[in-house]
Amino acid sequence: MKSHWIVWLLAVGWLPWSATAAEIKTIWLTHRSNDPSRVVVNWITDGPRDSVVRFGPTSEYGNTVRIDEATTLHHVEIPSTMDGPVCHYSVSSGIHRSADASFKTYPDNVLRVAVAADWQRKADLSAIRADDPHLLMTAGDQIDRLWQQCGEGQRECVTPYITLIDSYPELFRSTPFMPVLGNHDREIRPRGSKPPELPVYDVDATAFRRFFELPDDEWKWHFDVPIFGVRFVGLDFNHISDFGTTWQSCHAFDADSDQFHWYKSLTEQPNPFDVSPFVVTLYNERNASIRYQAGKQWHDLFRRGTCCISGYGYYAERAEFDGFTYYNSSLSGTGNQYPDPHSQLLLGEDRYVLLTIQRNGPMTVELKNPKTGKVLDRKEFPRK
Repeated sequence: MKSHWIVWLLAVGWLPWSATAAEIKTIWLTHRSNDPSRVVVNWITDGPRDSVVRFGPTSEYGNTVRIDEATTLHHVEIPSTMDGPVCHYSVSSGIHRSADASFKTYPDNVLRVAVAADWQRKADLSAIRADDPHLLMTAGDQIDRLWQQCGEGQRECVTPYITLIDSYPELFRSTPFMPVLGNHDREIRPRGSKPPELPVYDVDATAFRRFFELPDDEWKWHFDVPIFGVRFVGLDFNHISDFGTTWQSCHAFDADSDQFHWYKSLTEQPNPFDVSPFVVTLYNERNASIRYQAGKQWHDLFRRGTCCISGYGYYAERAEFDGFTYYNSSLSGTGNQYPDPHSQLLLGEDRYVLLTIQRNGPMTVELKNPKTGKVLDRKEFPRK
C-alpha cells in the first residue's frame, strides 16, 4: 500500500525534489546567434520532457525561460549579458534538475578564445582550464566515428557527442562551445580501402547539426564579438581530394559553390565594428591544399582576414605564405605530418591555440601544450 502512496505523491509533485529527482549532468553551452548577446543552454534527458532554464547574476536566479514542448534533446536560448562577471543557471525537465552552474559574461578588456581539434583521444585539458577562456572553438573532429557507437548508416545518432560532453563536463557547462566539422564528425560507415557503393559520410552532418546549436547553416557559421572587433568564421573543408566520390565528406568549395560565395560576401561586407577587425577562419583541411582551390581565390579571400586555423593533421604548425599566417593544431599531436611547404614551425606534439585579444589593441596567438600550458610559439597580430 505504501508504494501506491509514493506513486501518487510523485504524480502530484508533493515529495521534495531531493527525494525524487535525478540530476541532469550532460549540459553544454553554444551560441545560436552571430553575436554574443545570447547563449544557448543544451542538455539531454532520458525521456521526452519540457525545458526550463533559471538564470541570473547569482544562484538565486530571478529569470526563467520555459519551453513546454516535450523533447529529449533540449536547446534553450537565454541572454548572456548580466550585471556582474558571471551568469548562474540551472536547468530542469519535469522533476529532473541540474546543480547550479555558471559561465563568464563577455569581458570589456581582454578576450580569451581557445581553439582545439582532434578530441578523439580525450586529452588532458588542464592548461585550457587554467587559461579560463571565455569561448571554446574547434578546428574539427570532435569525435572518433559515428558508426562505432551508433551502428552503420545512422545519421541522427548523437551518442558520440554525448560521450564527448561527459568527458569534460565542467568545461562544457561553463564555456560556450563552437565546433567546426571534420570528416570524423559525420562518418556513418567504415571508410575502407576504396570508395564503397554507399556514401561513407553524411555530408549534411545531421547528428552534428541536431546536437549543436550554431549560427547560420551550422555546418558553416560566423560569430562576432563586436567590442573586440573580431569575427570568427567556421568553414566545411575536409578530405577535399575525395570530393565527388562516395568518400566525399564536405560541402562544395569551388568558385560557384554556396560556401565560396557566402565567405566572399562576409569578406566584402563593410567593417561592422567600431575598430579595425580581426578575422579568424577555422576549418579541417590541409592549409597548403585548400588555399589553392578555386584558382587560388580561397587564399586571396583568407588574406582579407588575419589568420587561418586548421585541425587537419596530428601535428602543430605555423606557416607563412604570401604575408599571411596559417596554423595547424591538434590535441593529438603524434601522428603523420603533412608539412606546409612554407612551414616556419613544425611540431609533433599535442597543441591547442590560445587567442588573446586586447580591446582596441593587438591579438596574440599562442600554440600551447594542453596539459602543461607550455608555449612553443607566439605571434602578435596588430590591427590592420
